[in-house]
This record gives sequence, structure tokens and C-alpha cells, in this order.
Amino acid sequence: MQYKFKLLKIHCAGCALALEQNLNTIEGVHAEIAFVTKVLKLEISTENPAETLTEVKMAIENFDHSIEIVDYVSDEDIAKKEKKERDFNIIKISISIALLLLAVLVPAKWFKITLFVLDYLLVSHKVLIKAAKNISHGKVFDENFLMGIASLGAFVIGEYVEAISVMILFSIGEILEDLAVSKSRKTIKSLLEIKQPYANLVVDDEEQKVELSEVSVGDLIRIKPGEKIPLDGEVVDGTSNLNMSALTGETKEKIVTVGDEVLSGSINGASVLLVKVTKLEAESTITKIVEMVEKATETKAKSEKFISKFSKWYTPTVIVLAVLIMFIPPIFSGYSNFLTYVYRGLSFLVVSCPCALVISVPLAYFAGIGSFARIGVLVKGASFVEELAKVDAVVFDKTGTLTKGDFEVTEINVFGSHTKEEVLETAAYAESFSNHRISNAIINEYKEKTGKDINSAWINDYTEIAGKGISANIFMQDVLVGNAKLLKEKEILFFEVSRTGSVIYVAIAGECAGFIVLEDTIKKDAVQTIRGLKGLGIKDISVCTGDEENVAKNICEKLAIKNCYSNLLPEDKVLIITDKVQEGKTVAFVGDGINDAPSIANANVGLAMGALGSDVAIETADVVLMKDEPSKVPQAIKKAKKVHKIVLQNIIGSILVKVATLALIGFGFSGMWLAVFADVGVNLIAVLNSLRAMLK
Repeated sequence: MQYKFKLLKIHCAGCALALEQNLNTIEGVHAEIAFVTKVLKLEISTENPAETLTEVKMAIENFDHSIEIVDYVSDEDIAKKEKKERDFNIIKISISIALLLLAVLVPAKWFKITLFVLDYLLVSHKVLIKAAKNISHGKVFDENFLMGIASLGAFVIGEYVEAISVMILFSIGEILEDLAVSKSRKTIKSLLEIKQPYANLVVDDEEQKVELSEVSVGDLIRIKPGEKIPLDGEVVDGTSNLNMSALTGETKEKIVTVGDEVLSGSINGASVLLVKVTKLEAESTITKIVEMVEKATETKAKSEKFISKFSKWYTPTVIVLAVLIMFIPPIFSGYSNFLTYVYRGLSFLVVSCPCALVISVPLAYFAGIGSFARIGVLVKGASFVEELAKVDAVVFDKTGTLTKGDFEVTEINVFGSHTKEEVLETAAYAESFSNHRISNAIINEYKEKTGKDINSAWINDYTEIAGKGISANIFMQDVLVGNAKLLKEKEILFFEVSRTGSVIYVAIAGECAGFIVLEDTIKKDAVQTIRGLKGLGIKDISVCTGDEENVAKNICEKLAIKNCYSNLLPEDKVLIITDKVQEGKTVAFVGDGINDAPSIANANVGLAMGALGSDVAIETADVVLMKDEPSKVPQAIKKAKKVHKIVLQNIIGSILVKVATLALIGFGFSGMWLAVFADVGVNLIAVLNSLRAMLK
């Protein structure tokens, strides 16, 4: 059984990580906590899930009594509660700062100490209470305990100003961190709000506003100017312009009219459209996109898993060192300076929380995924952002990826007594059951030349031979239509020709009747794509295609691509990708996501390009490029590198600052002020650095 909850009043990323590890010790439970979204995902595999769920809730209560576990609710509800709590804390901090200033200024010692005590209790009472309750449940080394014991110890040894200041800065840091995380959450939320919550259902010329779940395939819905299209469909009345920027990241509008497909999430322009629904809510484009973005923000990358392992030994190690600093040096130097070493040990405790790492790394990926989505690139998880950043080899499918895929018949040649009309007609009938672009081009040419439709009654024994062509019985004759491989395999005598384009041979009754030449054109941004990849330092760029060698070489020469593989079957493409992976390269495969599923699956990162409205592409690919533009590939890799760089900056920077601070404090060169900066300050800097991933 799978469950999904929201966790309220959990403000520490380190605590979220510790809680996740705690829950995963329960038998039959796999828990994942996304601190940024405050989502708890549970997978329970016991015989009595309800009983185990109760055990999980008890474990959360024992871990931290203040954390609330509630049913999955909207971020808007959580935001209201968090804002109310944040406003209260801001007022409390303001009063605390005023009391601290007053205590410093007043001359009377008894009044000064009284103000210090009141101020300390005001600013730290919640932390101390939580620490005490958590200790009673056996949870000792959490952030509340560490901050509480450090500040309380400083207060006891007479460092009143520092003790209070530590708690004030800690509270300010929590508020600023909370604001930064909320900002990134709002960015993702704005992406998810592109879904229209209702539809204007039209029944017998009467319109009624209904929920999307009430709409069926074939129903008519009316989309008014300025409204988002709620469900995928086909225009049956009206002409309008659609803003599809939420789906593709492009601002250019698309004109649609009767017979055109419209996708949910697009915004209607100036005119009313009547649309026949073609997909239910659960199957619509926008629903799949929303689900993908939500799932992507909850997955974890390798660097996040590293932080989990790092924090397991980092915090206990620092705590042990703090205790050693408090008690070992005084043994050898005399107990006259005992309080000095206690102060150093307490400062050590302030530095010990790994929150800067625990929150900033997933936050960088979270923000980055939102930034990808804004340019029409959907990444299915943080792990794929990480892999995309490491890509050093890119393999492209040709047709529909680097080329437009809009083939045109440029030449028809015949042999013997056969005619061009006969060859074209036979090829059109043979290709009529295929959705391949070449098939569509031949069929369109036939219909345009003859004005006739295909009569499928004349087609029998149809067989599609992958990577080669089609075998069928047409007009009561055995027919083969395909490439040279097909005719060679069937031992048909023919003259193999060389043309700049795709050559389709037609054999009728065991004799080669002629051939049809079709040409494809390179996409306008294909050259820019290859230059962009080379500019990123990617030298291993390949094209894999089932086309003839001369066709493939022609395209590769125009694009300045050295690695050109032609005459490939789907399994041949997989072998090429597998060989590159085994060489130690991180391989990205870019295809249309429909007939390239095996290649997408075997690459380190599979990218489906031009996948708008394609269910298969959205399901199979790791990265979905919604716009039919290959130039999105170098853009996506460049953005992934930026996110990965930010993650490394946070990891290396946070560790170096903390280690340097611990060294300075340990040898007496600094005190609690620097410790506060190493904890709260570095935490905030790392969070703000992570938010740069949201920028273009």
C-alpha cells in the first residue's frame, strides 16, 4: 500500500533526514521525506497496513511531538499556516532584540540580569521545551538539543549576550530559510496551476460548468477567450490563437481551426472554441505533465544520498569532539581554565548541525526542475539532472529529430513494363497501415496525383518487417515495399541505386517494378544544436538511422557530425549505445520517443523530443522536450551543468567552512559568533545559492 501525507511544523532539514532514516527502520516500511515540499511518501508491505501506519504515526510523535502528520493537502493551506507562524516569530524576535539592547544599556546589574533571563526564555523556550520532550523520547542529538545545550551552557557561564544572540540569529536564519524554501515551492506551484479545474460542458446547446471528472470522451466543451483548455480535444467549431508557453516554454502563439488538435494547458486567445474531448482527465497532456513535475521534485540524486551518509557520521563525530574539548585539555592544563574549554565545546555544538547540506542540495535540484519546466523541458527526477550534467556523448535519431521528417516524393522510376502510376499505387496501398513519415508521404503523393482513397479490401496478408519494409498481398499479387535489405533478403533481382534521399523499392509478383525517392530536410536549428553541444565540450556526437548510407552521410556532412551510423535496425542502435556506455561514457540518446523506446531505455539519459501530446514519449523518456526543436538539447545540458555546479558549490563550500570553523574554535582563535555564522549563515547562503537554479 502507498500513502502520501504532508508534514507540518518540521523546520529542520537535518531533522527531516533523521526522521526518514528512523521510519525506514520499521519493518515493512519504506519512507521518503521531501523537506522542500514537506511531503511524506510511505510504501507499506506488511499484512496489516493500517496497524503499521499507526506505528509510523507513533514513531513520528516519539521523534518530535511538535511535527504534525496530516492528509495530503494543498500547498496553499500549508502556506497560510506557515505565514501565521512566521509572523508570530518575527514579532517575538523583534521583542527579543529590543530586550537585549535594553539589557546591555541599563546600569543596574540586578535589572540587567533579569532582562537577560526574560529575553533568553522568550527567544529559546520553544527550542528548550522541544529538546526536553525529544530527550524524554530517546531522541538526543537533534538540532533543538544541540542549539539548546550550547546557548544554555553559554548563559550559565555568564556569556549572556552570546547565548541570547545565538538563539536570535538561529531564529532569524530559520525564518529566512523558510522564506527561501517557500519561494521555490511557489515557483513549482505556479507550474502546476496551469491545469484548468473545470470545463464548460455543452449539452443540447446548453452550457454548464462541471468538474473534469464528469467529462467523457466525445463530449463537447466550450473554451472562452482567456480560459485554459481543460482537456485534450479536437476543434469542431471556431478559429483562435493558442498560447502554449506553459507547455513548450515558447511565447509564439499557434493558430487552430476546425479539425486541429488542442492540448490541455494551452490558453485560448480572442475567440470562442467548441472542442470535442479526445482524452479523459487522467490521460490528458497537462495531467501527465503535472504528475511528472510533482514526482520529479520528490526523487533523490546520488549527491543527496551522499549527504544522507555523510550526516550519519558527521554530527556524532563533532559532538564527541566537543565533549573531548570540554574535558580533556583541562586535565593537562589545570581546571582554572575549565570554563574556557567548556565555551569552546559549546561553540563546537553550534556548528554540528548539517542542515546547510541537507536542505541546499535537494533545494537546488527542486529549483532546477522548476526552471527546466519553464523552458518546456520536463526532467523526471533529480537523478536525471545529475546524469544530464555528466553527459559526454550524445546520440541522435535522424528522422524527426535532426530532420523535419516531412518527406516529399522527388522521383519515381520504373523497370520493365511497369508504369509510374502502378508503382506509386502499389507502394501507397502497402504503406497504408503504417504511421511512418515515409509512408504518409507516399500515401499523400498518391492521393494528390490520383484523387483516390485507399480501398483496404484489396490488402491481404500484411506484415511489417522492422527496419526493412512491408510484405503484403495487394490486388491479388505478392508485393514487397521497402529498402534494399528487404529485396536482398527475399532474393529479388534488382539494380541498387544511389540517391540523396531515401530509396523505397517496389517489387510486384517477385519482380522489382521500380523505386521511389523521398527527401527530408534538416531542421533550421539543427546546426545550432551541434554547435551548442560542441561548445559545451561534448565531442562524441553521433547519428543513428535506419536510412541508407548515402542519405545518412549527406545529413551528417551538412551538420559536421563525424560519427554516422546507417542501415540500422532498432536493436543495432541499442548495441551502439551499449558499447559507448561500456566505454565509460555518459550517453544521452535523443529520439522521438515512439519508435526509439529501446534506445531511450538503454542510454544513461533518454530524451524524447517534440513529445507534446505523445503519451508514449512522456512514459518512456527520462527527459521530455515538449517543443520539436533539437536546440533544446544543449540548453537542457547547459542548465543541468549549472544545477550540478551549484550542488557541488554547496557541498564543498559548506564542508570547508564548517571544518575551518571547527579548527579555529578548537584552537581558541574564535568563539560562538563564528560558530553561529558557520551554522545559520552558511545554511542561509547555501539556500540562496540553490535558488540561483531557478534563474534562466
